[in-house]
Amino acid sequence: MEDISSILPLIAGQEDLEGLNVTIPHKVNVLPFLQELDDAARQIGAVNCISISRQGNDTLLKGYNTDAFGFEESLKPYLKEHHTKALILGDGGAAKAVRYVLGKLNIHYLTVVRTAVPDAVVYGDLNEDILGSHQLIINTTPLGTFPKVENAPDLPYHLLTAQHLAYDLVYNPEETEFLRRARARGAAIKNGLEMLHLQADRSWMIWNGLA
Repeated sequence: MEDISSILPLIAGQEDLEGLNVTIPHKVNVLPFLQELDDAARQIGAVNCISISRQGNDTLLKGYNTDAFGFEESLKPYLKEHHTKALILGDGGAAKAVRYVLGKLNIHYLTVVRTAVPDAVVYGDLNEDILGSHQLIINTTPLGTFPKVENAPDLPYHLLTAQHLAYDLVYNPEETEFLRRARARGAAIKNGLEMLHLQADRSWMIWNGLA
């Protein structure tokens, strides 16, 4: 969908439509079209699931963030006691869900971006001290997604160790260049495929009144 405003005629024209998933780049700019948000979506400021309720001529669109659920449930089994600080690569809609989950899990984080903004560091700032203390690294950018599989965040990968956990929200390919480089340094790795499945299951439950 090139223009998010197309969502309204889409819903109006398909009366049997009861839900939608939302992905890049519309997780934030869909918000003005919604009448309600669940608590997670409100705190995160991004939506990836919409339920559609129709009552006569009225249509209620409620936004949810099931990305947060999927990320949290897929991350927790991989966390070790020393994963107390994280680097979040990127600052888009997906990063908002990641920040929300890390806050719940009491994991402190730094956001890493390409261009300097308040409350974030740029890739050039990353050094041995930062990489040594932030041993969970989460890529929320689309870098490395098929077909541009050779791309990867501009990290000092030589500073990664077996103590690090690299999590990539990208799942196509299954092992991105980011994950490949992290694995080569002995780090544990995890891609976003399980997160994708879990958020979809959660959305299905919402659409069927089970969540």
